[in-house]
Amino acid sequence: MNYFGLSFVICVGFGLVAAGGQEQKPIKAVAVIGLGRAQGNVTLTQSACNEPCHIEISLVGLTPNQKHGFHIHDKGDLSGGCLSTAGHYNPDKMSHGAPNAQIRHVGDLGNIQADANGECHTIISDSLVSLFGSRSVIGRGVVVHAGEDDLGLTDHPDSLTTGNAGARIGCGVIGIAESIAELPVCNSASSTTYNLLISIALILLAKLFH
Repeated sequence: MNYFGLSFVICVGFGLVAAGGQEQKPIKAVAVIGLGRAQGNVTLTQSACNEPCHIEISLVGLTPNQKHGFHIHDKGDLSGGCLSTAGHYNPDKMSHGAPNAQIRHVGDLGNIQADANGECHTIISDSLVSLFGSRSVIGRGVVVHAGEDDLGLTDHPDSLTTGNAGARIGCGVIGIAESIAELPVCNSASSTTYNLLISIALILLAKLFH
């Protein structure tokens, strides 16, 4: 193969890389919290697959001046009340931990703080929670607990599973908040195509100068 043929292959390959790496559109989802004394909305937004998920929490009906465990649960099933959401979303089969711990459930979002009126209005960000790809939390449950999550740091027998956060006082299902044609995926086409292109280029270079 001559120089011009090699140049054509490389140009086409990089064109495929650019096409595969087109910018993803932000995703917005919401959970309406009810089925208990905790009421309100939880809104999740994420700009791209590898970006943090921003979680806006607006709740009333909490215990004044108290922390409440706040988690994403495995199921979006409310047929039996909040208990139907099962345990914390934990695809990696880890022990329960704090949001900033290396070992934690994906659904471990720690605690939210109620004010003197029993309300919480805050925004948190999390790098494990995602609205994209096979580990998307869309369709899963959000649960507010009666007590404080101990973050897996005590000797209580439930510490490493639930954080001993107590009863479930509110829950909802995470659903799409804005119309989209299909559920979002994490696009790895650009990196795969790039690696393939490099391999082909090296082979062609070896043949060209052999």
